[in-house]
Amino acid sequence: MQDKLYIDGKWVAPAKGGTADVINPATEEVIQQIALATEEDVDLAVKAARRAFDKDGWPKLTGAERAKYLRAIAAGIRARQADIARLEVLDNGKPFPEADWDIADAAGCFDFYAGLAEEFDTKSVEPVLLGDARFTSKAVKEPMGVVGAIVPWNYPLLMASWKVAPALAAGCTVVLKPAELTSLTALELAAIADDVGLPAGVLNVVTGAGSIAGQAVVDHPLVDKLAFTGSGPVGSKMMAQAARDVKRISLELGGKSPFVVFDDADIEQAVEWIMFGIFWNQGQVCSATSRVLVEQGIYERLLARLIEETRKITIGNGLDDGILLGPLVSARQYSNVVRDIEKAKATGATIACGGKRPDGFDKGYYLEPTILTDVPLDSEAWVEEIFGPVVCIRPFATEEEAIHLANDSRFGLAAAVMSKDDARTERVAAAFRAGIVWINCSQPTFTEAPWGGYKQSGIGRELGRWGFENYLETKQITRFATDDPWGWYIKPEARR
Repeated sequence: MQDKLYIDGKWVAPAKGGTADVINPATEEVIQQIALATEEDVDLAVKAARRAFDKDGWPKLTGAERAKYLRAIAAGIRARQADIARLEVLDNGKPFPEADWDIADAAGCFDFYAGLAEEFDTKSVEPVLLGDARFTSKAVKEPMGVVGAIVPWNYPLLMASWKVAPALAAGCTVVLKPAELTSLTALELAAIADDVGLPAGVLNVVTGAGSIAGQAVVDHPLVDKLAFTGSGPVGSKMMAQAARDVKRISLELGGKSPFVVFDDADIEQAVEWIMFGIFWNQGQVCSATSRVLVEQGIYERLLARLIEETRKITIGNGLDDGILLGPLVSARQYSNVVRDIEKAKATGATIACGGKRPDGFDKGYYLEPTILTDVPLDSEAWVEEIFGPVVCIRPFATEEEAIHLANDSRFGLAAAVMSKDDARTERVAAAFRAGIVWINCSQPTFTEAPWGGYKQSGIGRELGRWGFENYLETKQITRFATDDPWGWYIKPEARR
């Protein structure tokens, strides 16, 4: 069903019959075709979601009833985990162990939000204490309605799960638009939802171009909430478009996250976490700690070890054993990253390691993991998100300088600090202007904890209970709770 759309509980061909090739980034071969949805298809999907919300009773189910579906979806993902992970590798290029971890996390996400759905049955109503004893009041949490979820290509199924699972748990219905480059596992999610009997219209998956299918989701007047993960420019445009209908919106956008390493840190651990922070998923991570600041006392030794270990990273097809770095996702992404490296060189940066296609790879979008030094603070390489396996590293002299350099960015998604001094790490963590802070590590992500950024890195939070609340509205219900007359216009003595 990979060349079909999933709309209203059925697999359907796109109205205009368009398809697009799916390219394996490791081999540049066409492995599949996906359907290209147009406005007509999105309209059908949104109307199906609208009916499922307004008339068919999905939000009227108890949280415990919705939780059964979510747990069944989690079980369905686990039952096919290896196959889905392999599909993710073919579609995205990441090494199989990374994909396998992602798919396990996706299943865990559905389980986690099943638990919150169950809790919601007793937590959806909160009494409100008033200063007037004649009234009682309560705040009621209710699902927002139809959600348009638009997800990126770097974590295809996991990012979809981050939005679909809490939205369904809250009682919303969803139209999911996966990235055109990596739609296959989102279609697998639709197949699993269909297998477990999720009611028609509750989840719809429309594949296609962002400029057409994605835009139709954003523009549709019957969509109540937009949830987007992707680039800053697209998020900014979407926010402006959502303002026309005052749609609710949450945005998880780009980053240029710093990693501050003090000279009392263990160099081996620092090198490990620096590499994990930038080379995991080929550096195609919005929270990647791509700006590394190292205190002068250990800078040269740490840099030497980082170069040594980076050169050992095994590059290749993500389905081969022992591979730690796969290809970039597409020819366009490969060209963009190579262009950014060349621009960095032109501004005076030094390529200390990598920076080119690895030897022996005639096919595939492979790039050596790259370390840049001497990067000017006003250069694009230091300021802008490269979204590839490219790290910029420079020394600093004082804690104050490190904090200044770390915060000197329009982004504020994540930041990391490493030191054996707990008081210092807590102090620096508090000083970071970022939504996610890691101490003595980089990139660990947990479904239970909030995820989102400051500044131009986004609006709202995903994951944890915060992600669940992303899909809820708050209603006040106040009752006049006495038989006594109000008496503002009709005085008690005048009553008949």
